[in-house]
Amino acid sequence: METLLTIFRKKVADAIGRAFGSLSDEEAQADMAPCLQEGFGHYQCNSALRLSKIVKENPRSVAQKIIDHMEAPDKQLCAKIDIAGPGFINFTLSPEFLSHQLQAQLHHPLLGAVPPALRQRIIVEFSSPNVAKELHVGHIRSTIIGDCLARLFEFYQQDVLRLNHIGDWGTQFGMLIVYMKEFHPNVLKGEEPADLNSLMKWYRASKQRFDHDLDFKKNAQLQVIKLQSGDKEALQAWTLICDVSRKGFQEIYDLMHVKIEERGESFYNPYLKDVVDELNRKGLVEISAGAKCIFLEGFKNREGENFPLMIQKSDGGYNYDTTDLAAIRHRIFVEKADRIIIVTDVGQSLHFQMVFAAAEKAGWLDPSKTQVDHVGFGLVLGPDGKKFKTRSGETEKLIDLLTEAVDKAREIVTERMPEADKPEIEHLAHVLGIGAVKYSDLASHRTKDYVFSYERMLRFEGNTAVFLLYAYVRINGIKRKTHADMQEVMKNSRIDVKHPSEIALGVHLRRFGEILEIMARDLLPNRLTDYLYELAEKFNAFFRDCRVEGTPEEGSRLVLCELTSRVLKQGLEILGLETVERM
Repeated sequence: METLLTIFRKKVADAIGRAFGSLSDEEAQADMAPCLQEGFGHYQCNSALRLSKIVKENPRSVAQKIIDHMEAPDKQLCAKIDIAGPGFINFTLSPEFLSHQLQAQLHHPLLGAVPPALRQRIIVEFSSPNVAKELHVGHIRSTIIGDCLARLFEFYQQDVLRLNHIGDWGTQFGMLIVYMKEFHPNVLKGEEPADLNSLMKWYRASKQRFDHDLDFKKNAQLQVIKLQSGDKEALQAWTLICDVSRKGFQEIYDLMHVKIEERGESFYNPYLKDVVDELNRKGLVEISAGAKCIFLEGFKNREGENFPLMIQKSDGGYNYDTTDLAAIRHRIFVEKADRIIIVTDVGQSLHFQMVFAAAEKAGWLDPSKTQVDHVGFGLVLGPDGKKFKTRSGETEKLIDLLTEAVDKAREIVTERMPEADKPEIEHLAHVLGIGAVKYSDLASHRTKDYVFSYERMLRFEGNTAVFLLYAYVRINGIKRKTHADMQEVMKNSRIDVKHPSEIALGVHLRRFGEILEIMARDLLPNRLTDYLYELAEKFNAFFRDCRVEGTPEEGSRLVLCELTSRVLKQGLEILGLETVERM
């Protein structure tokens, strides 16, 4: 099932070809877009202005020729086709054509969305916490945005691999193991339990010792060498630390309903030497201050000097640059990825630009075969407009932030639904609280900072998760109120839109696939949140203007309600939000 935009783009392009036969295929393409103002129509063609310069004719004359060369059946899709301004062609859909399209959308497995012609292998890397450190507010955006993008491509039935590129290798393990050997040996022996909070405290203490105690620092560095060389005792300690951390991470992923496969930095450790050797053989490596570096065109520091990508330190050690190059090489040649999406903060944009450029220079990355995207995002700010912190000035733990959101949602639910039993209240509190946090993040433009506010994200009005969930509940309430068997209704009734509010809702529903295409292209989840908010607004206008129960149009309007419910639910699922039947 094609989107309306695709349908009109093809039909108008055919008309342009018939009207001006000497044009190339590229010149004959139709520049189509939804009308920004519904009063002018539903879709607009802007090709006449561009074509007028090629064919040397007045734009309005060009527009008229395009209309004249549209085939009669194509014109019948529209109630009106007119020319506005200097040559814009506006198309207003006919109610009959729109009704037919909506009926087909109702039974379409992807609700009118169109997956790529060829199934793709898509890798989404997100969340990426560090072992021995708790997930904090800084991880929330990567986790939420990454999960949402993975859900989008899974909805499109693509082959999606969700990767958690955790920090599970490096100097910090040498510090932590030496510290635990001295102060908590029974934990390393497996005789005493430990949790992630304890690991964090021990990590802070070990870091302080590392910075101020030369003997401790030396022992920690020797421990790292043991770990890298595969020493059995060091690996056992490392495994225990990772297991404790993994359990703490999973608690949060379960709370947020996020699925992710761990593949940390340690996974790529066996490949690091090969990466450096291959780059060296290809003549890409230069020595700078004893370190092995790649210098890439277009990357300069403030002094105008070429900025290096360091792939091996002067002491022979490897770093993030080496690991990320090994990762992209593995994803291209072993995972056979068609698209690689890495979700981190915007502060890492330069790093990934250089990694992608180095991979391309090495001949690993062919942009015509593998698409790479760094999905950068802004900061989460507190009410004071600064980085979100606790009252004591420490970084907010993600588990505390999520728990408080659920607690505040519980207060709202308890007040609004005093008759509800405890299990229902707890379920609603979880759905509303977690959903509110996710939606608030996704509704903000990804690349910008946003202010975190429990009060705003839990409002029942405005562009919030609560507003959309309530709209979903209301739609299903309308269906229940009629006591109709929806299976029978859908069997015996078809969508037939006539009222302006029905048509406005119908056009918006039919654009679901178009919005998802845009989101898949630019990887901005707020495209979908804006669409769903407008969908809820248009449904409210339809419900205000078009009575459903007890009218001759009841069957058609109930089916329209059903389609709205399905699109809204599917959109929320792509965002990572659960729905509820009452609230």
